[in-house]
Amino acid sequence: MTELKDWKNGAKGRKFISSFSGGKDSVLALYKASQVGEAVGLIVMMEEEGKRSRSHGMPPELIHAQANSIGLPVYTAAASWTDYEKEYIKLLETAKAHGAEVLVTGDLDMPEHGCWHEKVTNKVELKLGMPLWEMNHREAVEDFINLGFVTMIVTVNLSLGMSEEDLGRTLTRDYINELEARGIDPCGEGGEFHTTVIDGPIFNHPIAVQKCDIVRDGEYAFLPLELKQTADI
Repeated sequence: MTELKDWKNGAKGRKFISSFSGGKDSVLALYKASQVGEAVGLIVMMEEEGKRSRSHGMPPELIHAQANSIGLPVYTAAASWTDYEKEYIKLLETAKAHGAEVLVTGDLDMPEHGCWHEKVTNKVELKLGMPLWEMNHREAVEDFINLGFVTMIVTVNLSLGMSEEDLGRTLTRDYINELEARGIDPCGEGGEFHTTVIDGPIFNHPIAVQKCDIVRDGEYAFLPLELKQTADI
C-alpha cells in the first residue's frame, strides 16, 4: 500500500484532477492541493438520470456554477452503482489524457479494507493525493471556516442526531460547538450531514442560491438548492 506521506503530498508539483462533491471536504482538499500543485479539472459522478450528483444530490447547474466560479472544467458521467467504477475509470483516463498526474480526494479516514481510490488510480497509473488524510475532524472544519469558506447544510440523517432545523444552516465555529455538544461529528464523517459550498478563497464570486422545499425520504431530509435567476441576485 502507498505510504501515508505520499497520499498527503501526492499533488506536490504535479497536475491533478480533483474528486468533487461540492461539499466542504472536497473543496478544502482542492484548496490545499492547489497550494502545491495545479488543478486541471473536477470529477463529478451523477446518478443514472444525470439530474443529481451521486454524492450530495446536487443539480448539474449548481455543480457547473461552482466549477465556473472556481475556474475549472468538469469531468462528469452518469452511472448506476453497478457501472460506477467503470465510468469513474473512464473519467480518470480522460483527465490523464488532458495532463492529470494525480487524483485528489477529500477523504479524512482510512477505510477498514483498503482504499478504493488507490485501486482505481492504480488501474490508470495515476498517483493519489489525500491532503486531508488523518486530519483531526474538528481541526479540518476549523481550518475550512478560518480560510473563509461558506457552506450550507443540505442533507441530514434524522436517525443520527440531526434535525430538519439544521438544514440551511451555515457552518460556523459556534455551530460546530453545538454539533459536538449534541454528540455529532463536526465533519459529518458518520453520515450525519452533507454540505454545499457557496463561497470561499478559491471562488471568483459567491454562488447565489435559493432554498427549495424540504424533501423527506425515510431517515433523511434534504434541502434542494437552485441557482437564483440573474434578476434576483
